[in-house]
Amino acid sequence: MDQMLETLRTSLEELKLELPEGAPEGLCRFGEAVVEQNKVMNLTAITAPDQVARLHLADCLTVLKCADLRGKSLIDVGCGAGFPGVPLKIACPELELTLLDSLGKRMNWLESVLPQLGVEAQCITARAEEAVQDRRESYDFATSRAVARLNILLELTAPYVKVGGAVLAMKGSAGREELAEAKNAIKQLGLKLEKAEAFPMDGTEHMVIVLRKVSPTPARYPRRFAKIKQAPL
Repeated sequence: MDQMLETLRTSLEELKLELPEGAPEGLCRFGEAVVEQNKVMNLTAITAPDQVARLHLADCLTVLKCADLRGKSLIDVGCGAGFPGVPLKIACPELELTLLDSLGKRMNWLESVLPQLGVEAQCITARAEEAVQDRRESYDFATSRAVARLNILLELTAPYVKVGGAVLAMKGSAGREELAEAKNAIKQLGLKLEKAEAFPMDGTEHMVIVLRKVSPTPARYPRRFAKIKQAPL
């Protein structure tokens, strides 16, 4: 854990982020758990301790530079191995976290490992466009990382967010291009661009796009995923 923790502390200093006591160690315990489980389940291509610290843990925490999550509810749509939701919960224990993914094996693992790490989260195994039926506009925030292009992602996430809340979309170097492409989706789904903040990460640009929910998302969204993919907004 030493190398992962040292790299994470350096990254936190660069981001000017102060975490609660014990949070960096908790983050690294989760990072180590992901790497260990990756030996038997495909969770991540990133396994070197320093890269896990920067490209998984610190990267997820850039969301904290863009939104105050304290006392709020957040759903991580397509959470995969638990990024960014679990690191955000560890760094901000007051956050009420829901993890959503369609792959049962991943969710079963998260349900098993998170209590061992002292992390509280509701784990839901379902497709995003189906689980929303009884969770529509129930969360302060929806976030997602490396799931789909922005115009597709927004149709899957915006319906979960209350008016006044926000979608926090994590994007890579194509973020600005995807943002331009998603202008129609933003308008149709009741969103408004608040800011797009870039963070340099190992020679590339990572971005958090904050889209405020200004009006209810029409009930016809989200459509079936095949339709979303075939004809993105």
